[in-house]
Amino acid sequence: MPQPAEVSPDIAERVWPLPPLILHPFSSQAGPGKLLEGSKAALMLRGVLPRDASDDEELTRKLLEGRYCEIRMIYYIGRDLQRWVEQCIEVIGHIPELAGQRIRASSFCRLLVDDAPDSVRLKLHGWGVSDYRLVFSRAIGLSALFRQAPLAEGLTDDFLRNYHRFADHLFTCTERLEPFAVIHAVNFQFDLYGSGEFSRMLAEQWGE
Repeated sequence: MPQPAEVSPDIAERVWPLPPLILHPFSSQAGPGKLLEGSKAALMLRGVLPRDASDDEELTRKLLEGRYCEIRMIYYIGRDLQRWVEQCIEVIGHIPELAGQRIRASSFCRLLVDDAPDSVRLKLHGWGVSDYRLVFSRAIGLSALFRQAPLAEGLTDDFLRNYHRFADHLFTCTERLEPFAVIHAVNFQFDLYGSGEFSRMLAEQWGE
């Protein structure tokens, strides 16, 4: 199995700016409601919450619909992450000093999940993303599998119930495709923006 390696010491002593990571809105108006219904249904089926008038079949339907909404949202986050990784690969491809360092797509995926800059982590926490590592790793895993957002009818009930376990293994698989160098936020810096926030910032700069 390919093992990650560190970049050379002289490279690790410098700071390399990366493109900003831009996350786009990804949920429909029905999304948050179905997510909440799905979470409540799961707790009712497990006996954690008191049952309402719904029977097991209805609760299971709500659970699976909620899971599908989660999959779609995480998938679209993954699309944004993969787009950012591609931009980073293009940027470092024009830096002679980084040639031969085995900095691959997995290097930036690992950076996102394990060692994002403090400013990025604080911003995600401010947005209410408590465990961004799981969100990012699962998003990368799902986006590596599907070319487009999957349709609900194309997914089995077992996959819908346990998609997070599949996504965790998919992320691990992506890291094992080829050798890559581990990079760290102290050397590779980037900012995080919502798409609307980034558009407003560009408009202000252009106005100036």
